Amino acid sequence: MFDIAVILAQLALIIVVARVAGALVAKVGIPPVVGEIFAGVALGPSLIGPTASQHLFPADTVPFLSLLSNVGLVLFMFVVGLELDVALIRGRERVAASVSVLSILLPFSLGVGLANFLDDLRPDGVDFLPFALFMGASMSITAFPVLARILTDRRMHRTETGGISLACAATDDVLAWTILAVVVAIAGGDTQSDHGWLVYLAIPFALLAIFVVRPALTVLTRMYAKAGELTPTILSIVLVGLLLSSAATEYLHIHYIFGAFLFGAIIPHEQAAALRHEILVRLEQISVLLLLPVFFLISGLKVDLRGLDAHNLVQLVAILMVAIVGKYVGAYVGARWAGVPHWQSNALGILMNTRGLTELVILNVGLSLGLLSVDLFTMMVVMALVTTVMTGPLLARAYPQRRVARDIAEAERAALGEDMVDRVLVVSGPTGDDRAAVDCAVAMLAGARPAEIVVADLQPQGRLLEVGSGLSGELADMAAAMEQQEGLVRRGRELGIPVRVIAHPSADVQQDLVELVAAIAPQGLVLWADDPTRTAVLAAAECPVAVVPVGAAPHEGAVPVVVRFDSGADSEAAVVLGARIAARTGAALVLAGDSRRVAGIRSSLERRGVRLLDSADEALALVVAPFGTDGVLTARAEADAAPVDFDVIELGTHAESAQA
Repeated sequence: MFDIAVILAQLALIIVVARVAGALVAKVGIPPVVGEIFAGVALGPSLIGPTASQHLFPADTVPFLSLLSNVGLVLFMFVVGLELDVALIRGRERVAASVSVLSILLPFSLGVGLANFLDDLRPDGVDFLPFALFMGASMSITAFPVLARILTDRRMHRTETGGISLACAATDDVLAWTILAVVVAIAGGDTQSDHGWLVYLAIPFALLAIFVVRPALTVLTRMYAKAGELTPTILSIVLVGLLLSSAATEYLHIHYIFGAFLFGAIIPHEQAAALRHEILVRLEQISVLLLLPVFFLISGLKVDLRGLDAHNLVQLVAILMVAIVGKYVGAYVGARWAGVPHWQSNALGILMNTRGLTELVILNVGLSLGLLSVDLFTMMVVMALVTTVMTGPLLARAYPQRRVARDIAEAERAALGEDMVDRVLVVSGPTGDDRAAVDCAVAMLAGARPAEIVVADLQPQGRLLEVGSGLSGELADMAAAMEQQEGLVRRGRELGIPVRVIAHPSADVQQDLVELVAAIAPQGLVLWADDPTRTAVLAAAECPVAVVPVGAAPHEGAVPVVVRFDSGADSEAAVVLGARIAARTGAALVLAGDSRRVAGIRSSLERRGVRLLDSADEALALVVAPFGTDGVLTARAEADAAPVDFDVIELGTHAESAQA
């Protein structure tokens, strides 16, 4: 007999420790679920020792906690299936298929090979084939729920990269769980026993669920629409279906988690977003707050880091290398194969390495089937934690928050369609002749329409005018300024781009310009090299910047454009600016630099019709260089710039300029 008071006190302790651990790791950017898993391990023999752990969780109470943990697992796997939306894949089928197949095939193959290296950890009585297949499957999993929450926390779900990664993870989930179901059937279904033939009914059962039960569940949508809320009757139908589906797959010698996942996946999606959301909210809270922490504890009680020796550490390193390299390289190569740029492919490789709670579920299945020894289970849990913890810091480096914000803004601008206006801000120079800067701004726009150039002509506020004071000087200055402004407007009209001039006296020109940059959030910024406000304005700008040398004249097409290339984002920005000027004016382009990157850029630009020369006299050319070079037109890349893909970057055309 057990004391119910002990069970209730244990549950209270588990919840408190899990919530505290989750909150602590969240402060450093790690998903809270990792902290909750750590909490389960901490309450086991690894941290507090076997004596204290057994005192807190006596052996006679563990079966009851295990029952609760299994119920939590059923609810969690149902939620995983419920959150799986194949609509995420729509429009991204090629990328999703390429990334998912390769990010499963490579780690699966490496995992099977790793099984040979870890053969001394294979439990007695287990054949090598199911052991190797399970190791391959366990290396292939991506935690879709954890990945989705990482994207949501970083607001990346609103970016193109986030959408692609969700599509890839959704496809990965379907493929990986299917493979795992087959592996578990091979490992757990003894076809020689009296009931071993039941495993062959798994495929008919899945087809029955998809093609018969799923259409029948549309009645839930009609019931929800009629009631206007999630009624107890609707939720009861869902729970009964969930439990029966889980029981059926367990009876068929697969595993009850597959029945839960399948039933969640067949809940109607069409016109049922509100219904699924309410089901999710109702079930996820009790699962996440109470039952999953119990599952983490039960898993933690089986983990004993103290039992690992030096030989196990070598094996652990091998497991980590296979898990990280296999998943990252598979996802990266798959993305590049589908035409995804390097920086997005890098982010996808990092994201697809997230394993988290889903990996822990699979490892418990392997342990319950006798496919994993305790030592191997311990090392695999460490692998799941490491690959999840590393996701946040690596993603922050590969995809900084500033770039996330910029991509969200771009997505919002694209959603506006015809209402979207690309703007380049030109800060007027001391001489007032800004034609060269306006020409540069036109090139930066690269044919974007609708577009606008904003010229900021802010003058320091002079003395206060008094009655009887002479106004002839001020009036002359005003007339000259108005003439220059009208000239810029005409220049923009000639080039087909509206020019708007903001001109007024300012008590603090530098501060007003900084606030103007923040207010209009331009897609490009053009400054003069001798502008006294340059440093402050540059610090405020996150967009690409062009700095025009003193005395620069409007660029004519007969003059070639020479770009000095060394390395880095600013060099790539210089090539983009130079290529856009050449494309707008019909001039020839020279790339000066011996980097291997130059050869690839030349090939890309030549394929796109840019006329290139091997050399030109810089004294007779327009020279464009990376930011910081004196005496020439320089370019600075946007903050946290992604590597430029010169095969797709917008360049504009000379025909557009001539037609304008």
